[in-house]
Amino acid sequence: MSVTAVTAAAVLLSGAFTAPAGAAALKAPAISARGGFVMNDGTGRTLFSKAADTRRSTGSTTKIMTARVVLAQRHLDLDAKVTVSKAYRDYITAKGASSAGLVVGDRPTVRQLMYAMLLPSGCDAAYALADRFGSGRTRAARVKSFIGRMNSTARSLGLKNTHFDSFDGIGNGANYSSPRDLTKIASSAMKYATFRTVVKTRSTKQRVLTAKGGHRTMSWTNTDKLLSSYPGTIGVKTGSGPVAGYCLVFAATRGKKTVVGTVLAAPSLASRTADAKKLMDYGFRK
Repeated sequence: MSVTAVTAAAVLLSGAFTAPAGAAALKAPAISARGGFVMNDGTGRTLFSKAADTRRSTGSTTKIMTARVVLAQRHLDLDAKVTVSKAYRDYITAKGASSAGLVVGDRPTVRQLMYAMLLPSGCDAAYALADRFGSGRTRAARVKSFIGRMNSTARSLGLKNTHFDSFDGIGNGANYSSPRDLTKIASSAMKYATFRTVVKTRSTKQRVLTAKGGHRTMSWTNTDKLLSSYPGTIGVKTGSGPVAGYCLVFAATRGKKTVVGTVLAAPSLASRTADAKKLMDYGFRK
């Protein structure tokens, strides 16, 4: 064997071989959001991390856990009717919250309330679900118990940087999560077929039963614009607020690979969308 061949073999064995041009390590993107995380949903492997375990306000991405708790109910009847209370409408007015436009006295199904909560981000729908699936004699007790179940679910998922004090993200100073934890919540929720179906829906028209036995058509459009602008997007939820900034939990599939991730505290709606696209592009290439 020639000296050149021996040297080349030694280099290969030592691991000191220099990769050819174009094979350099993929550079992680810069994002404007204060926190971000992406993982391979199939393997759980971390693909991107920026302040991934820092606790931040989450805005309406909280509703992912609200949906997760409802869908975990034993013997859940998605076609069960829930009467819309005036308290839900009063809450929307008092908080200046996002609304699905639910009408007092109407009786939407649990499934329809899922669409109302997750597409237009209806806080009235989130309230209705918390009231329906909490336990207790009073509405306040039922809502409190439901939020307690959100927190117990977070603990069961092993999340250490998550706490809820609301069903919709309009918290009282103790409603927070982290990019990593929110991503894990979304991954868990995406295991439910109903959740997957709802969050990938761009818009829907639903016939809701009225108090007098008739029907009204409700139209709801998804606030997640990635569904129409990023190929392969399958969900999941937007969020925003004066403390939270602009937040987005996202998921997309290409071939057999699904990536899921979160950006928190982006400075604008446009930047949170741009950040999510960068992170999905990166995740699919890594």
